[in-house]
Amino acid sequence: MPQSLSLLPFVTLILLIALGPLYFEKFWHKSYTYLSVSLGFIVICYYVFGLHHTHHCIHAGMEYISFISILAALFFASGGIIISTDEHGTPAANAILLLIGAILASTIGTTGAAMILIRPFIHLNKNRLAAYQKVFFIFIVCNAGGLLTPIGDPPLFIGFIKGIPFFWIFLKTLPFWLLSNGLLIGLFYYIDKTKNPIQFDNSPGILNLNIKGLKNIVFLCISLLVVFLDPNIAGMEWLPSIHLDGMKLSFVRETILLLMCYLSFKYTDKALLKKNDFTIAPIKEVAYVFFGLFLTMMPVVEWIEHLVKKPEMGHLVNQNTLFWLTGCLSAILDNAPTYLNSLTAALGVEGLDINSRNEVLQFLASPAFVHVVAISVSSVLFGAFSYLGNAPNLMVKAIAEQKGVKMPSFFEYIIKYSIPILLPIVFLNWLLLLLLY
Repeated sequence: MPQSLSLLPFVTLILLIALGPLYFEKFWHKSYTYLSVSLGFIVICYYVFGLHHTHHCIHAGMEYISFISILAALFFASGGIIISTDEHGTPAANAILLLIGAILASTIGTTGAAMILIRPFIHLNKNRLAAYQKVFFIFIVCNAGGLLTPIGDPPLFIGFIKGIPFFWIFLKTLPFWLLSNGLLIGLFYYIDKTKNPIQFDNSPGILNLNIKGLKNIVFLCISLLVVFLDPNIAGMEWLPSIHLDGMKLSFVRETILLLMCYLSFKYTDKALLKKNDFTIAPIKEVAYVFFGLFLTMMPVVEWIEHLVKKPEMGHLVNQNTLFWLTGCLSAILDNAPTYLNSLTAALGVEGLDINSRNEVLQFLASPAFVHVVAISVSSVLFGAFSYLGNAPNLMVKAIAEQKGVKMPSFFEYIIKYSIPILLPIVFLNWLLLLLLY
């Protein structure tokens, strides 16, 4: 199969995800599992039988297992956590909830924050729910809120695993977190107040929160803590692992996460699950769709790696090109592998190896450290640009639709919201990057 043809499964899957729910909804919801898996296996066959090597498939498979394990653990744990308030969905109440979500996103991760808050956010606004509210939730809680720490968003966690210090990330991304979330929450408050009049008297109580599901909070905390059980992280070398292509692979973390899934589902109060309208449909959709994406994007990632390693491309690798290229790719690819490839390219131009912790630290000590800042900010913010940029986006969409809430279509989301609202904020972050560095 020529290299250009090897990109077709990915392009096909993207088009199916974008157009399926819009033009042939019944067929898509009935067949997306088979379509995603089939397209993924076409690419596996291309690598195994066409190219006669398997390391790309093994890497993609390991990354997918880690990815879906943490998502599933957070999903099942949060399914039995209920946060309620006697407040109605006023602009102020909504803005405060989104601010809480932005803080939680960098504390327990965008997935954890989104899974805990999406149901109370929908319930809070049941009398005045609008499309823009759900989109801003994705912008802030599922993405921009996670810009502050490696726990927050998968791209930053990958950087942490590769040797970028925790508080280095915090200090470098703090100005961008403040700018992005401040503008998004402020803009949301203005739109919510002027475009969506309140039809009832305000009642106090956004901070009068009632939280149920203590056992699930414990499961959630355990799931977050074991994320750091990775033999590639400094201090965790003692974990049993398999050495493959310069990486240490271990299933300790994934085993514990899957155990958390089982314990959460088995021991959660069924009344809480029922009140949350909990079903496995959202995680099922994400699992199948991203299975296809992780496998079909292998030729795409390989093509990008080959392109940036060309000598004539070296002078083009700078903070501006990395910011916008990483962003554009993060909008349609999952932003975690996009971040990894951009970081690999940035170090490669300097003759450094991303798999060497010492060389990563050497890179951070050089003037080129700004490339890491550009890649980090861009990958996280552009992860909100479409439903495919970051897994929580699709999970929030699936949970909302499962509760009977209409979500914008793939292209409506991008054209009506991402381009006019998110893109200017991304542009301001780019200007801030130029101003600071």
